[in-house]
Amino acid sequence: MPERTWEKAGLVGAAIGVVAAGAAAGVAIERVTVGRGMRRRARLALDTSGPYGTLRGAPGTAVAEDGTELYYEIEEADAPPPPPAPEPPHKRGRGWLRRQSQAKAKAKGSGKGIEEGEEKPVLPVTAVFCHGYCLNQDAWHFQRSALRGSVRAVYWDQRSHGRSERGRDQAGGGPATIDQLGRDLKAVLDAAVPEGPVILVGHSMGGMTVMAFADQFPEYVKERVAGFALISTSAGKLAAVTLGLPAVGARAFRALAPGVLKLLGSQADLVERGRRATADLFTGIIKRYSFGSDDIDPAVERFAERLIESTPIDVVAEFYPAFTEHEKAEALAVLDGLPGVVLAGDKDLLTPSGHSAEIAEKLPGAELIVVPGAGHLVLLEQPALVNTALARLIVSAADAVRAPVTPWLRAMATVPDA
Repeated sequence: MPERTWEKAGLVGAAIGVVAAGAAAGVAIERVTVGRGMRRRARLALDTSGPYGTLRGAPGTAVAEDGTELYYEIEEADAPPPPPAPEPPHKRGRGWLRRQSQAKAKAKGSGKGIEEGEEKPVLPVTAVFCHGYCLNQDAWHFQRSALRGSVRAVYWDQRSHGRSERGRDQAGGGPATIDQLGRDLKAVLDAAVPEGPVILVGHSMGGMTVMAFADQFPEYVKERVAGFALISTSAGKLAAVTLGLPAVGARAFRALAPGVLKLLGSQADLVERGRRATADLFTGIIKRYSFGSDDIDPAVERFAERLIESTPIDVVAEFYPAFTEHEKAEALAVLDGLPGVVLAGDKDLLTPSGHSAEIAEKLPGAELIVVPGAGHLVLLEQPALVNTALARLIVSAADAVRAPVTPWLRAMATVPDA
């Protein structure tokens, strides 16, 4: 194929990479003066300069309703302190009678009795992390590093992302939907957290997954969910987001993107080769649309690029239409009353912080944190702040259900926000 044709294909691939990071087509990219070979060597050096994405847990697989295998990993907490003594009846809180009845039924089936007034010890909480569009579970690297050993945690790859199987419904021509992702989350919970309280943590598309799960499984939320964190996400109205473009450009992008993505998804091999050929163009794109600060560690920036590059173009195309259809504002009522954190960067061009403010209005008991100067990938850009907020949430949620908490996690929760 002529070089000029490959160059065009590469630029198209780069533009789709923008979408993969949640960005927009038409961004002006200044030509760099460093040679292509030198830039390639610099990328390879950055790939080996940090341990980002290398943390692993005990692997497992859940099976979605369409047979898709969903990959997850479990990080166990170090030995927690013994559970507290049972509270008196008037302090036992929501669902105590139901839990006691279930414990009695289980004990009866096992031949072991349970004394009248004796409450089954509460298991430690499990935090379940749901990543965003065109990322994978490794996007939680800094949170995983900070929390490992302090709390039981599950990290999973959404269908067609990371180590999970390509969605079988999508491979058969069906659409990708946020509701289906909510049901995928239920399959992961059933497999990885069959009992005990859970805390649901979602970034971007992962936050939408949490909302879709709550909408479809309100009884599960009532019985098992102890808290939630919604990071850089939205409850709807995403079709109105300008992505930092002028009004005319935003309208043109919204009109053209679905058709262009569908076309490029049908030419996946060509576009993937083009993306690889122009990988050096991603640096400027990622910096503008994923981070709000100008002084991001180049190794972290390169890590974000690698996450996005790993998502095939046909998967990018399949999922994109689901976001304009996502409307889950009413589902937030299911989470109301639980300990929660709603967090966003104030320079997020993809799911602007105003969307988080609207979520917080419907969840008045949740803590709203808007991070100055941060972009969409705030979990990579300001990890210390995000880690502290999550530790504070997990401790609060665990205390609310009287679940044990490791001393290290309780200490982490008291660190002042940066």
